[in-house]
Amino acid sequence: MAPQQRRARSRRLAVIAATVAASAVLASGPGFAAGAGVVRVADPPAPTPTAPTPAAPAAVVPAVPAVPSAPALSTTPAAPSAAVTPAQSPAPTGESAAPTGESVTPTPSFTPTPSVTPTPSGAAAQSVPAFGAYLDYGALGVARIAELSEWLGGSKLRVGHTYLPGDSWHNIEGPPGFLDVWADWRLEQDDRMLVLNVPMMERNEEGVSDAEVRGLLRQGAAGEFDHHFRALAQRLVALKVPDTVIVLGWEMNGITYTHRCGPDPEAWKKYWNRIVSTMRSVPGQKFRFDFTPSRGKDAVPWTECYPGDDTVDILGMDSYDQPTGLSFDEQVKEPYGLQAHVDFAKAHGKPISYPEWGLFRNGDNAEYMRRMIAWMDEHRPLYNTLTDYCPHGVWQCRQNPRSSEVYRSLLSGRVDEPGTPPTTPAPSQEPSGEPPANCTPMDLGDWVEYWLGGKLCFRLDWWSKSG
Repeated sequence: MAPQQRRARSRRLAVIAATVAASAVLASGPGFAAGAGVVRVADPPAPTPTAPTPAAPAAVVPAVPAVPSAPALSTTPAAPSAAVTPAQSPAPTGESAAPTGESVTPTPSFTPTPSVTPTPSGAAAQSVPAFGAYLDYGALGVARIAELSEWLGGSKLRVGHTYLPGDSWHNIEGPPGFLDVWADWRLEQDDRMLVLNVPMMERNEEGVSDAEVRGLLRQGAAGEFDHHFRALAQRLVALKVPDTVIVLGWEMNGITYTHRCGPDPEAWKKYWNRIVSTMRSVPGQKFRFDFTPSRGKDAVPWTECYPGDDTVDILGMDSYDQPTGLSFDEQVKEPYGLQAHVDFAKAHGKPISYPEWGLFRNGDNAEYMRRMIAWMDEHRPLYNTLTDYCPHGVWQCRQNPRSSEVYRSLLSGRVDEPGTPPTTPAPSQEPSGEPPANCTPMDLGDWVEYWLGGKLCFRLDWWSKSG
């Protein structure tokens, strides 16, 4: 870190510490441990970044230090401005971003310690596929990478995965303050990988009609939106992450997103090629573009949307355990399924990936979890990231305890180093998810909460003790 960066970071942290020390107290109570003496109230799986709000009344006194133990970053990110706040959260799921089934408890679910299956040693362990999980698309997602690694007995999570909000072109351009913390995480170690889902259209989840989508795709193919993607590429290069994996226009074979392919596949392919050419024209870029449909035919066969080998670097697939009753063997053999994906990638000389995968329509399916991990171990994707919130996940979702045990058992101790034995993860205290008595959590925004290690809590009874 350059001297001026260290000084700037120290100044920013000093301001945060002074503000908190003068005005607020971190919540404390049983079940709130977040590491290194820091406590936090439960956070949602994918909160919307917000600008910091004014501090609480000055009568509240801090009980613990304001700066938490968080992953060390090479620079301190700028706080998001109000203009950066997206109107919606990205929806990284095959069909719906809204959790289904049981009520969701978004804090990490620490299941009883399972027996750990040893990781292959020697030659078999020399090339462990890079993996990670989608844990939150804001700064908390970065902090949780280290927490998930600890839960997995020190497994090396080399992949950080986030999404650009698709509500407006401004946010698709990657505005200052949003991607900074992810870039800092990526730059800490040379072998890390940043995976960024990039929408191809604004209003990406607003139910735009096929007729309007058709017109927008043709506008994009004609170059009307080039400047937005040039701005994003310049932003990523400026942040020193020019090797970011871009998952562009994901799940284009479905009906969820405005960037879907079905209304005009030919225009969609031309638009994809135009975006890739535009971003590759920016000096210093080393982007890899990941073409990622959802598994199966969906609305249209994903092969009809494939834009060509020249502009695709990775052939991905989002593969959730759905629909109801479909076995894993059927997921492999179905038209445009897992085997077809592997075969297509091989025929085109492309590595595969699984940017999104997890449980869905068949509940806590330990067999699916075991078979999917075995499938990836066999076919060696460039990377995979589990979608880790309910109903898909196993760490931040309590409704899948059997699958959680399988995931933890099979992935604990993976470190990308030959001959390194796995470690048995220690039992972890399960957070209660409830604030302590007489304490109301405050919403200060993702960035501030990341540096504080959690939400601040305003004690309702401070006036009775102030005299």
